Amino acid sequence: MSDKENTLDDEFLDDELLEGQEQEQKLENEEEEEEKSVEETLSDELAKEKDKFLRLFAEFENYKRRTSKERMELFKTAGQEVIVSLLPVLDDFDRAMKELAKSEDKETFTGIELINVKLRETLKGKGLEMVEANAGDVFDAEIHEAITQIPAPDKKMKGKIIDVIEKGFKLGDRIIRHPKVVVGN
Repeated sequence: MSDKENTLDDEFLDDELLEGQEQEQKLENEEEEEEKSVEETLSDELAKEKDKFLRLFAEFENYKRRTSKERMELFKTAGQEVIVSLLPVLDDFDRAMKELAKSEDKETFTGIELINVKLRETLKGKGLEMVEANAGDVFDAEIHEAITQIPAPDKKMKGKIIDVIEKGFKLGDRIIRHPKVVVGN
């Protein structure tokens, strides 16, 4: 073989070696990119799962807070149904007290008055309060329930309460029975 042929062969071999090295480099780069993309994919999935977890945790905290609030509200008004059913008994006690005050039997009056006071104090301890409504007060539709309107005896009584027919009560902050009143027009 001649020198020219050896040179050509050497050049050819060098070219092939270079190409082989370039291909190896490309393969390594591709593997690194695949590794990066796998890492990036895993990182993205991890971020999504963290976000999902945080949202679920926040939702659970809101649920706990809401149920706790509902439970407290339930405890506050748990006896409301019983107390509402006892309101007519309080009305009957008021009527009985008026009639007994007219009688001569003071011992009976005193005994029933003690029972009346005890019942009212017990209900007051459970949160029952009377809604104040007196003749001459300004009528408020959010608080009072107007049964009827009558001509006012004088101009000062227009739009004001003339008479209270039935007392009103509230349990805590909620009115459970509005006072029934007669309003002057």
